[in-house]
Amino acid sequence: MKKNPSKIDIIKTVMKDVEEDVGNEEMIHLILQRQFSKNTDKRVNEQLTFGQRAADAIARFAGSWTFILIFTAVILVWVGANVYFLANPYDPYPFILLNLVLSCIAAVQAPLIMMSQNRQEEKDRQRAENDYIVNLKSEIIVEDLHRKIDELLKNQKKILNGEKSGQKQTQSAKKKGDGDEA
Repeated sequence: MKKNPSKIDIIKTVMKDVEEDVGNEEMIHLILQRQFSKNTDKRVNEQLTFGQRAADAIARFAGSWTFILIFTAVILVWVGANVYFLANPYDPYPFILLNLVLSCIAAVQAPLIMMSQNRQEEKDRQRAENDYIVNLKSEIIVEDLHRKIDELLKNQKKILNGEKSGQKQTQSAKKKGDGDEA
């Protein structure tokens, strides 16, 4: 006859499962205690030199509507002054001097914008790396919680099955006892 597990046997089984999970629990608690999220923008901005900050400011201004409107106004004034208003224009019609000025501005502005974009790319890379670490931590925590809930449900089923079998044993013992007395 198969012996049904007693409450003590069920508790021992549950405790054995808990002891195996202690190592995993310690790792999870270490992960929970450590803060992985970082303000990457603040860290990168603190390390910028004066030239890098200036390049970023120029690139920000060059990519604004203010710059476009001012630049358009300057070109219109330049062309208007040389065509209509000046009797002796300093830059007549093919506007060679204007072309030279625009070329110089483009030659200086392009590397500044590229330097700023490279720094922005580095910030984005660090931010993505930080997001990955934070998401990985969250995934580990969620998986651990899922595992714990599954373990709790499994242990509850063991306890319920043990109690049901104990009740069946008690009922069958009572029936035998009632049958022996009669």
